[in-house]
Amino acid sequence: MAKFTMIAAGLALAGLATAAYAQRDPAYQAARSAGQVGEQPDGYLGIVGAGTPDLRALVNSINIQRKAKYTESAAAGATVEQMAFASGCNLILKTAPGEKYKTPGGTWATRGAGAPERDSRCV
Repeated sequence: MAKFTMIAAGLALAGLATAAYAQRDPAYQAARSAGQVGEQPDGYLGIVGAGTPDLRALVNSINIQRKAKYTESAAAGATVEQMAFASGCNLILKTAPGEKYKTPGGTWATRGAGAPERDSRCV
C-alpha cells in the first residue's frame, strides 16, 4: 500500500503537466463544461454519449499525452496501468461540481457539491 501511495503522490505531480495542457485548450474546456467528456477511473478522458469526430480526435490527443506521462512516470518502478489508475483517482477527485466522471460501477455521474464516488483503492 505504501508503494501505491508513493505512486499516487508522484503521479499527482506528473499529471499536472498533462492536465495543465488540456485546460489551456478551449475546446477541451467547452466539452468538459458541457458534460460531453469526463474523467474515468482508468486515468483517461472519456466521451459521454456519442461524440463528434472532432471531439473524439481531441479526447484521443489528450489520452495519448496522458499515456506518455504515465509511461514516463512508470519508469520509476510502477506499471503504466498503476500510474493511470492513480491518476484517475486524482483526476476524478479534482472534478468540479457539474462535471462528469465515471463511477467505479462504470456509469457516468455528474459531480455534485460533495465528494465524487471513487474506487475504494483510491488514496
